[in-house]
Amino acid sequence: MIKAIIITQPGGPEVLELTERPKPMPGNGEVLIKVHAAGINRPDVAQRKGNYPPPPGAPQDIPGLEVAGTIEAVGSNVTRWKVGDKVCALVIGGGYAEYCSAPEGQCLPVPDNLSFVEAASLPETFFTVWSNVFDRARIQPGESLLAHGGSSGIGVTAIQMAKALGNKVYVTAGSDEKCKFCDDLGAYKAINYKTQNFRDEINRLTDGKGVDVILDMIGGDYTPNNLQCLANDGRLVIINTMNGKDVQVDLSLVMRKRLTITGSTLRNRDVEFKSAIAKELEKHIWPLLQSEKIKPVIYKVFPANEAADAHRLMESSEHIGKIVLEF
Repeated sequence: MIKAIIITQPGGPEVLELTERPKPMPGNGEVLIKVHAAGINRPDVAQRKGNYPPPPGAPQDIPGLEVAGTIEAVGSNVTRWKVGDKVCALVIGGGYAEYCSAPEGQCLPVPDNLSFVEAASLPETFFTVWSNVFDRARIQPGESLLAHGGSSGIGVTAIQMAKALGNKVYVTAGSDEKCKFCDDLGAYKAINYKTQNFRDEINRLTDGKGVDVILDMIGGDYTPNNLQCLANDGRLVIINTMNGKDVQVDLSLVMRKRLTITGSTLRNRDVEFKSAIAKELEKHIWPLLQSEKIKPVIYKVFPANEAADAHRLMESSEHIGKIVLEF
């Protein structure tokens, strides 16, 4: 038996409970990871509330989409990894536990200069930003990016990744402190959405041209303003709808500016899709982690038995960067 954090019933953070579960076994093409640290993400909160059911094959009551640790065992047809290797991995669930299985293609080596806690903060946001900004929106060197939620895990990843690969990055954040942090991290300009209209600021900062790509996790009433501050041939990529999924869109604006509106979710994509992202990250981004041009941003680490407090912090939105559980 192993220790695991389970969702006892849909509800608030208090429904998370440390209990025992059978030790998982690696299937065909999978590895079993002894988890040292697990990252916390907003989908975990949504799952806890009963709003984001895990896909088939995932542990139904153990949340957690990213882990770091050492490989304990390998399943059949695993070719790259061996027992004892240090890895971080993107998983479809089950990360809040002492042991977690993962497809071998969704594992990446822990960079030599990073701790397990730092490595556990990488997979979910790095896979998401790469897939949406670089694959789906096809941002090119020299183009500009607006990332909403600049001080979130997604935001700090987008700032560093896009800047390192030659893009000018604008972000929105909810306080002057968060804006300063984003500016210091490498954003060209952080906009305080509580005191400024981001549409007007983007258009002012770009002399009316607008930005080439927007990475949006807000949806709702942000959508018309997003379209109005996109450049001609701009791309809006939606990865969450925290302000609501139903919006009114001026389609004539989309036609005049030749805009692309797209979006994605990652958790329900197949192993081959996620493994392809992992290869791109290892090729293009992992060297930047090794050289410290990109650094993990950890806000707070909680022991596993304080998972409820970690979720409370996530829901408060007071954090800057990632929240991690340590086992």
